[in-house]
Amino acid sequence: MSKPTFIDLFAGAGGLSEGFIRAGFEPLAHVEMDKAACYTLKTRLCYHYLKGNRKFDTYISYLKGEIDRDKLYEKVPTEILDTVINLPISKESNPTIHRRIGKLLNKRKVDLIIGGPPCQAYSLAGRARDINNMVGDHRNYLYVHYAKYLERYRPKMFLFENVIGLKSAKNGSYLKNMRALFLKKGYEMKLFTVVAHKYGVLQNRRRVIILGWEKGKELNVPDLEVVSSVIKGKVSDLLSDLPQIAAGGGVDRSSSYATSTNNYLSESKIRNGLEVLTQHVARPHTEQDKKIYRIAIKKWTNEQERLNYNDLPEELKTHSNRDSFLDRFKVVGENEEHTQTVVAHIAKDGHYYIHPDIHQTRSLSVREAARLQSFSDDYYFEGVKKGTTRTPAFKQIGNAVPPLMAFIIAKSIKDSVYGI
Repeated sequence: MSKPTFIDLFAGAGGLSEGFIRAGFEPLAHVEMDKAACYTLKTRLCYHYLKGNRKFDTYISYLKGEIDRDKLYEKVPTEILDTVINLPISKESNPTIHRRIGKLLNKRKVDLIIGGPPCQAYSLAGRARDINNMVGDHRNYLYVHYAKYLERYRPKMFLFENVIGLKSAKNGSYLKNMRALFLKKGYEMKLFTVVAHKYGVLQNRRRVIILGWEKGKELNVPDLEVVSSVIKGKVSDLLSDLPQIAAGGGVDRSSSYATSTNNYLSESKIRNGLEVLTQHVARPHTEQDKKIYRIAIKKWTNEQERLNYNDLPEELKTHSNRDSFLDRFKVVGENEEHTQTVVAHIAKDGHYYIHPDIHQTRSLSVREAARLQSFSDDYYFEGVKKGTTRTPAFKQIGNAVPPLMAFIIAKSIKDSVYGI
């Protein structure tokens, strides 16, 4: 039996796609505007192709730094890499995207469309930071393009992922208009509020997932809110096997683990037998920030309390805002069952993601942030230029859908709708 197929719109680094691939779906195309994320998608497609064709040693050589990205891509058929389309979804680009997807389909049907547009337009934080409260931002209406893709490819189902703020943005009118538009295009929908830690992800990430299906079809649509993963762990499970590194330290390629794996890392597939550690690199910090980090770590370790910015010594207070974001320096609690949500702001600074070990006094490394999002250690995040991955990697990780959550959702769709 052939695998059900999907197109991933606004694909990012491929967290959502990775979950669907792992559940047995076949990607026909990924559409993404960020160039670095497109390289990440291509590298991951190399992983799947080489693993599936018993050529995995080539991918391991890449992780070890023995071959470069160009050499890796030479080992994979061009038609596989061409499924990544580096263009923005827009009125101007859509004709080109459709032509390229048309060539890729080769008369195959699209079973699902998955993805979610950039969330700044709907997020509470995005609205708070924008002087115009995101009014008039073109990203508010990217769902209109999404609906046009539904109209063109007529999938059996779709999955639309976004932030909780979608429910309240513009007093709920965006969501109301979205529902009406999808119905006009021939699709009913149901909205679910999902929490990542219920899916085994060690993070308090709350998101909206909309499942849609062809109007009039009787599908056994799964209830995504009734879920409890058997994969359990604590945040310490994500950190304990990694070598200690200082701020600004670490090795991008071919590092080694400090200890063997544990149950959580194995069951979640974060560590899956490959003994090559990559991207365990941390950003540098100023001496002032490290002083603040030590205060925050001691307060958390000794009192299990978060640092309030106003409680810092006066000489360490450099922010003029003393009324909001008072928890801007936040330790990742290693004894907790889940930690704070990883967001794209981690690419700008690590103050909200301080490692709990005072001997390291730094924010999370790229690999630690990826683990919080449940990405496996063999998932490599690319930059546009070779060897410059830290900042683009953090951005991609913060924007991603956790692959473990995506896998459980995809599996429930496959079981309920396809019965396979």
